[in-house]
Amino acid sequence: MKIILIIFGIITIAFITFQSFTTMATQKTEARIFKVLHTEPEFEIRFYPSATLATVYLKAKSYREVSSPGFRQLAGYIFGGNESETKIAMTTPVQMNINDSVSEMSFVMPAEYSLDKLPKPKDAKVILHQSVDETVAALQFGGFASDEEILRHSDKLKTLLDSKGIKYHGNFRFLAYNPPFQLVGRRNEIIVTVEWSQENVK
Repeated sequence: MKIILIIFGIITIAFITFQSFTTMATQKTEARIFKVLHTEPEFEIRFYPSATLATVYLKAKSYREVSSPGFRQLAGYIFGGNESETKIAMTTPVQMNINDSVSEMSFVMPAEYSLDKLPKPKDAKVILHQSVDETVAALQFGGFASDEEILRHSDKLKTLLDSKGIKYHGNFRFLAYNPPFQLVGRRNEIIVTVEWSQENVK
């Protein structure tokens, strides 16, 4: 019995240590910059300046169908699957735009890379492009994402924006901040493009 307790204690310590290092590593990962324009109790309005993205387009309709294949293709590019075999650092968040026909997953490239400095992908399905400046509403939630959770929090953000009279357009998108093996301190967000001015404040 004593040996079992010792083994259990060692496993528990190893798990806690691994999760602590994972959380610290995530916190040190370069994140896409934005400016908070307005804060509400359950969401905030942000301005995102243009960024350089690597994007794949998938004939998929769900988070389950987009997440794994999309991540593999984009990870292949930044882990050396490019014409110069350059290793490109991972950033956060990973963005998913899930639609009923063609969905997207995007990695934000590190700030040091402009579009003309990025190596060409070996996989022609990885598209490099520049995003436009945009203002969005963002709602944060924890835990592990699923199609049900993404839909539930998208509906919640829609209801909150409607209640404030804030106009929005386009698809509600999902932002993922953590690797799948991080079990604690997880961060997810739903964003949507909004029309914003200080007159929206009620």
